[in-house]
Amino acid sequence: MYEHSPLCKTLFANAERLAGKTAVVVSGKEVSYAEVAGKVRSSATVLKSLGVSVGDKIILSAQKDVEFIYLYLATQLIGAINVIVDAESNEERLAYIENTISPVLCLGYKSEKFRSFLFAELDIDSAKPFCDGVEEASLNADSVGEILFTTGTTGNPKGVCLSYNNVYASASNINQFIKNEGRDVELLGLPICHSFGLGRIRCNLIKGATLVILGSFANVRLVLKTIEQYHVTGFGVVPAAWAYIRKISGTRIAQYASQIRYIEIGSAAMPMATKQELLQLFPNTRICMHYGLTEASRSVFLEFHDEKHLDSIGKPVTSNVDVQILDSDGNAVPVGQKGEICVKGNMVLKRYLNDDDNKEAFWGNYMRTGDCGFRNDEGYIYLLGREKELINVGGKKVSPMEVEDAICSLGVGDCVCVPMKDESGIMGELVKCYILKDSTTMSFDEIAEGLASRLEFYKRPAKYEWIDSIPKTASGKKQRVNLK
Repeated sequence: MYEHSPLCKTLFANAERLAGKTAVVVSGKEVSYAEVAGKVRSSATVLKSLGVSVGDKIILSAQKDVEFIYLYLATQLIGAINVIVDAESNEERLAYIENTISPVLCLGYKSEKFRSFLFAELDIDSAKPFCDGVEEASLNADSVGEILFTTGTTGNPKGVCLSYNNVYASASNINQFIKNEGRDVELLGLPICHSFGLGRIRCNLIKGATLVILGSFANVRLVLKTIEQYHVTGFGVVPAAWAYIRKISGTRIAQYASQIRYIEIGSAAMPMATKQELLQLFPNTRICMHYGLTEASRSVFLEFHDEKHLDSIGKPVTSNVDVQILDSDGNAVPVGQKGEICVKGNMVLKRYLNDDDNKEAFWGNYMRTGDCGFRNDEGYIYLLGREKELINVGGKKVSPMEVEDAICSLGVGDCVCVPMKDESGIMGELVKCYILKDSTTMSFDEIAEGLASRLEFYKRPAKYEWIDSIPKTASGKKQRVNLK
């Protein structure tokens, strides 16, 4: 029963094996594995009573309530399709998603166009458990079970169609690399509307671990209190959130270094100096930074104690994943040569929702990431940035990420590099750098002088400007296109 959803199947097995163990903690309330399983079944009954059928699409607002987890899993259980949206999505984005997929239900917010219910309006507590199973012959683990819309740096968001097996395989790959265990207690401060946060939920439920949901890292005092109160052994964090925690807490968080077994980092680049500082603060913690996309979650991992390759993004997460560097014709390039990073694996998306988005999405079985990089002779992969964002200086391609990392290594808090037109007409493009105001005491001349020994001449910015804030996506990726 429920063979189409390995995630639900594993949850129910854990509920039998670990019935009384705490699965989730939200706002101080502890919910056991047995209770989670029961509420998932009851939620499935509610969804069926509202007319949801196999293959129907449900928009689910990602709120930090435990009901989100119940409804997310219940949707999988009955063979419907989760379409996860940010609880703080603006009206324009919500309208775009609604009109694109035509959902049968919208849950967690009120829609003006489609039938919708707030979580509190769903009588989950009094519903009988759903135990009928799903007998649709067309439904299996490779059927689409989830659609996530990208927070891309350009254009309309793409609908990423993931199978039930994709999301389970992704979690399994992550657990294998990070070495998550059932004894772990994880603090979840990530947004759960994105692949990173959702993945952490799946990883913990699969392992039978405990998840303490905060919803954000904004209250650093509460973060530290939670780590101590629940004996937290791990957490996931984006670089911007870590920088905030470090700024507010100083080195206080390091007092928990002996109990923190793992930290997962992702969604945006992290300066080399920050990586090295993390190693000093958590010398015995497994610090794992991932590279991946919504379309191919956590394709590559790097463990920071491999200090020799800290400037790389690492190697494929497991033997289930293959990464190739391909040229513009889809052919593999030699070691050390630049090309497009392409990924094949059991976690790679089924397809995009819009057929037009599928036309150039693959080279054979390899998904094209749109990122430029190369592989060294030890198999480590180096990311140079988005192919479309490379700066063409006199025919030489410059990675804005490389320049930004060099500038931050001088003591600059944050910056962003974009192309600017060479008015002389000789070089075509030059590098322009925006420095975040108040993130450094250095002058532009001092920064330029510091780069002289770090970057080739053509990579150095020709112009600097201060900027009040750097435009970024909800997941922390820099939106360079907004500054061109």
